[in-house]
Amino acid sequence: MLFNSFGYAVFLPVIFLLYWAFPGKWRWALLLAASYFFYASWGAAYIPVLLLTTAVSYFAALYIEGALHRPTRRKAGGRRTKHASPAAGKTVLILSVVLCAALLFFFKYLNFFSENMAALLQRFSIPVQPLTLRLALPIGISFYLFQTISYLVDVYRGKIPAERHFGIYAVYISFFPKVMQGPIERGGSLLPQLHRPRRFSYQEASYSLKLMAWGFFKKLVLADGLSVYVNQVYGDLPSYTGFSLVLATFFYAVQLYCDFSGYTDIALGSAGILGIRLSPNFRSPYFASSIRDFWGRWHLSLSGWLRDYIYIPLGGSRVGRVRHALNVMITFLVSGLWHGASWNFVLWGGIHGALQVIEGFFPWNQKTSRFQTDRRLHALLSVAAVPVTFLLVCFAWIFFRASTISDALYVIRNLFSGIGSPASYLHSCALQMGLTPAGLLYSCLPLIPLFFFDLASLKTDVIALISRQRFFIRWPVYILLLLVILLFSEKGVTTEFIYMQF
Repeated sequence: MLFNSFGYAVFLPVIFLLYWAFPGKWRWALLLAASYFFYASWGAAYIPVLLLTTAVSYFAALYIEGALHRPTRRKAGGRRTKHASPAAGKTVLILSVVLCAALLFFFKYLNFFSENMAALLQRFSIPVQPLTLRLALPIGISFYLFQTISYLVDVYRGKIPAERHFGIYAVYISFFPKVMQGPIERGGSLLPQLHRPRRFSYQEASYSLKLMAWGFFKKLVLADGLSVYVNQVYGDLPSYTGFSLVLATFFYAVQLYCDFSGYTDIALGSAGILGIRLSPNFRSPYFASSIRDFWGRWHLSLSGWLRDYIYIPLGGSRVGRVRHALNVMITFLVSGLWHGASWNFVLWGGIHGALQVIEGFFPWNQKTSRFQTDRRLHALLSVAAVPVTFLLVCFAWIFFRASTISDALYVIRNLFSGIGSPASYLHSCALQMGLTPAGLLYSCLPLIPLFFFDLASLKTDVIALISRQRFFIRWPVYILLLLVILLFSEKGVTTEFIYMQF
């Protein structure tokens, strides 16, 4: 059941009405039933994986908390004893995290690991056939397993208490708006909301519906519209050269952002009409002024998870320069591998890691540099940094979108083929992609509201700002947005979200 499907258009209003009609103490039960129904619509065969993860982590967290915080009791003979020990709690934490990692490895990385090990051994003349299994990747497994790991570690660190209510904990893991593509929620943020009594708020519901509408605009109009050209080019790369590859790469950058952030907006809005706030995942990422800044704006729940559970435990920046560079590279290589069992994703992560390491040597990143003291020069560099960062991010997206590394290298080699004759360079793109100036304008026109929305979002909440305007100002904006969605979106076509494959 996709967010952009007719089924979800029926499912969500029904859950909304039932949720606010239910007694407060039983709403968790409705959310649990709705979440498992939603998940089962993608494949009931993988519900046992979700249940196993939930049950194991629930009992493991209770044991960990007891082992670390249970008070000492006195035996009849006068000696003190404990029912458990910190060492036992750490052992249970390690075992439960290993189980989560093993599940992810089995479903997502087993074939990749087996094929690469076999290829390596064959280089040494050791005849080995790879063990490959035909397994469909359970929807959302990368997201809910990372969420489970963060919960277990936070309980171990004493940051949050272990959840006693199994049903509420099961909702925390499987909550339908975020189970497919996140955000990767922390226990300290979502669990208290599931306990807290809530009253219906018209303002919150109204804001959430507007956020969903903006998400549908990004997905149905921009992401799906641009995907036609992106798939056309990247699906048959040898047939395209020059500006066709440049345009398809830029289109993919926008497509991916609108697809994923559009999903997030719909997820946040779906939770919001139920009185539950999920974590924001994007903050105008293509206005970032550095790669580090980009990762402070893109997929925030994943970048925060990587920071707290990989980068900082490795030592973060509290080490020497070489070790810090290594920590950054390890973190981003893990990020790349998380996205997919393919070397192009690993290389994509490595590119981002390397760019962050290199950025650390640039003088305008140093507080004591003369670029910081010269305001005009610093302002000029800051303005130039945004398009440069965008170009670097787009370059890395080539490895993210291409099917293989060799395909990505083909794109890079042929990006500027024929650029010596600009008129021919552009004309050949029009012929290869079947684009007319009017067709290109039609495809790019919806980018204008996206640009100004994200630009304004750097300083204010645009939806809240529009909502505060007078009736004759805000309602034409709402109607115009709905008309654009109806006019520009593909009719009768339901496309999956890109991050569902991760």
